[in-house]
Amino acid sequence: MAHPPPLLDAEQAAFISSGLSISAAACQPGALPNLARATGCRVSTDRCTVTLLLSRPASAALLQDVADNGRIAVVFSEPDSHRTLQLKGTDAREVGLEPGDPARAQHHVDRFVARLEPLGYPVDVLRTLLACAPEDLAALAFTPSSGSFQTPGPEAGTPLRSAS
Repeated sequence: MAHPPPLLDAEQAAFISSGLSISAAACQPGALPNLARATGCRVSTDRCTVTLLLSRPASAALLQDVADNGRIAVVFSEPDSHRTLQLKGTDAREVGLEPGDPARAQHHVDRFVARLEPLGYPVDVLRTLLACAPEDLAALAFTPSSGSFQTPGPEAGTPLRSAS
């Protein structure tokens, strides 16, 4: 049985992995969402799976929601341009870390800080916001089942189409 093509094209996969603001949300039926800021992500070679890197202590409620129902929404936003993609999935699950994940998370934080420092944000505040000891890092994988462009303007809300 053939798998459907990935939702993300190569450029979009590179974009979401480029040191952006990454906010994830999940919730229980009828409840308010739990939010968490990711400290990075990785995209599988076939672009069918996105794995978020999160601080387990800061994301405990979100991780529990995902464990209960597998649903997640994630916003990837470039702070200096406001270019934004939103991805949603229904099969999110916690997975094991890969050997390079702690370094990947640190590299994400470094790139994110480098984007925001010229805009006047204090480096210490940014690093504190995304701080995560390697032993507290969690990985949450999902298959993007839908997505949309959310950059402010006339294209906001336009659905992503499967990449060929």
